Amino acid sequence: MWDEGRLRYGGDWNPEQWPERVWREDVDLMRRARVNLVTVGVFAWSRLEPAPARYDFDWLDRALDLLGEHGIAAALATPTASPPPWFSLAHPGALPVTADGVRLHHGSRDTYCAAAPAYRAAARRIAAVLADRYAHHPALALWHVHNEYGTTCHCEHAAMAFRRWLAARHGDLDTLNAAWATSFWSQHYSDWAQVSTPRATQYLANPGQLLDFRRFWSDTLLEAYAEQRDLLRAANPAVPVTTNYVLGDWVPVDHARWAAEVDLVAVDHYPSAVDGGAEEQTALAADLARGWARHGARRRAGAGTPGDAAGGAAWLLMESAPNLIYTAGRMHTKEPGRMARHSLAHVGRGSRGAMYFQWRAPAGGAERFHSALVPHAGPDSRVFRETVALGEALERVAEADGATVEASVAIGWDAACGWALQHPGLPSQRLNHHEEVAAAHRALWRAGFGCDVVLPGDPLDGYGLLVLPALYLTSDVTAEWVRAYIHGGGHLVVTWLSGVADEHARVRTGGYPGAFRDVLGVRVEEFHPLADGDEVPLTGGGTGRIWAETVRLAGAEPVRAYAGGVLAGQPAVTRHRHGAGTAWYVSTRPDDDTYRRLLTDAALGAGAAPTCPAAPAGVEAVRRRSARGSWLFLLNHTDRPHRVPAAGVELLTGATVDTAVEVPAGGVAVVREDLAAR
Repeated sequence: MWDEGRLRYGGDWNPEQWPERVWREDVDLMRRARVNLVTVGVFAWSRLEPAPARYDFDWLDRALDLLGEHGIAAALATPTASPPPWFSLAHPGALPVTADGVRLHHGSRDTYCAAAPAYRAAARRIAAVLADRYAHHPALALWHVHNEYGTTCHCEHAAMAFRRWLAARHGDLDTLNAAWATSFWSQHYSDWAQVSTPRATQYLANPGQLLDFRRFWSDTLLEAYAEQRDLLRAANPAVPVTTNYVLGDWVPVDHARWAAEVDLVAVDHYPSAVDGGAEEQTALAADLARGWARHGARRRAGAGTPGDAAGGAAWLLMESAPNLIYTAGRMHTKEPGRMARHSLAHVGRGSRGAMYFQWRAPAGGAERFHSALVPHAGPDSRVFRETVALGEALERVAEADGATVEASVAIGWDAACGWALQHPGLPSQRLNHHEEVAAAHRALWRAGFGCDVVLPGDPLDGYGLLVLPALYLTSDVTAEWVRAYIHGGGHLVVTWLSGVADEHARVRTGGYPGAFRDVLGVRVEEFHPLADGDEVPLTGGGTGRIWAETVRLAGAEPVRAYAGGVLAGQPAVTRHRHGAGTAWYVSTRPDDDTYRRLLTDAALGAGAAPTCPAAPAGVEAVRRRSARGSWLFLLNHTDRPHRVPAAGVELLTGATVDTAVEVPAGGVAVVREDLAAR
């Protein structure tokens, strides 16, 4: 299934939505486009089980047989993301309840409570029946459990499960009360029955309770996934099992922790920016997915073999939109070539292929205008012609599959930090861990540095620079992980709002940034959150926004100072020698250009180098390397062609490259490099 040198290409295929004459046309078109994997059955529960324990598999038999006859593999889904109407009618207690007590009703997808015993039993049953029938079907290449886990609930089933989870995590009420600081506002619990989910309340909810609730749902949804996975694996251990991750701040899933439980990290990525931000979002999503896969591989291995774990961790772009970008209030049509550029950017950063939602645009239903490889206009369309061209391109670059993505800089990421910063009682409502990670990644991306995303505790060998953006929650173990890196000679950049709280969201007293004061050689006395649109000037040019701080030096040297306002003349960016390493502190969010220059200085000082220093602005460069060779992916995000120094063979055209390759406007070049020439 995942042999090196074969990229997977395709998307969600929904034969149940169409008459069988369309199926045969679909398969013919798939072969034209070189599609070799399609996801089947994601939302087909009501068709597969039209009544309790009464099944209709004839149509799915014919669909899978048709795929197999034409050499197209299937990622067969369990349909549990969308229970059928009969289930919701028979089990109203399994319908989800919102935080303000409203029970939702059938009529959309994801209308279930994953803590409800009736739902879990029904999900196991349909998964077991599918496993029994299809585990050895010749077209089956991958099990696709559920779809985009992320639904939460506040019903009594959830409340009881939450109490059990809390008891297992904290042990007793005294420990829970300490973790949640329940002496504040008379919230001290004297009986487990008093503890519930964080329902809608008068004012601010307890931050520890909210944080643990997100952790609880991540674990609960993982249990639901694992129940199905284990049934599928038992039926045929040779078939890998995964589920598709959905990205977004609303998702209560710790994707990194889940990565050890899937055979393949699979992500759905839909950029939201219409301008060049879509390309930046694509790069970050791919680096996140690769980081989660590496983390999961290490956890499965039981610790520490950076070689195999780094290079062999598999991930796949499971869903993206072929020709649309979904932005606020409208659907933006991707410009010609952008679909291929986004897809090859994911492949360049390690994806084992490019998959889409969906194959054929539906004529009806809630997502009838969703992007598709075969649009409403049919195959005689720009979109399908680009679909065919992309299939050809993926075959040409497949030799790079399995090679390691080069990265000299690591960026720290933690799901719980993102959840904790969503509490409304913080000094500013503009605090967002993911956005701070994105800002740091964007600065390094624009400067041309290859980045890996790491989780606290991951090995840091081989990285010249570690960047920790808004690592708000920092346990003692995480703090020691950072100290060991610095003492060993590592270079570190820590941004504002890092190290402020422990893993329970309790503030570390004595001055910010709490856990990192000694490493950074600073002590912050006060926050100065900035209003929307406000900026503070910095010495050396540039501005800071969102946040500023009163920074006192405790061994560090100032690199930049605030140049206006109440903080004029006080340190804004500092640098500190600690052990054998160097630690920078950035107390505000610099504008993008200033941030790029700061992180470039820190990276170069750490011995890191851009992937392709001569690449012009707007040309993204990613290098993959293995024992077989190296491949340079060049993605031109501008509207004019650019020449980039390179030597080897350009795989998309087959042309020999002596000194430089011309990358077309909005196009891509992939060079199998001549290592002797480099």
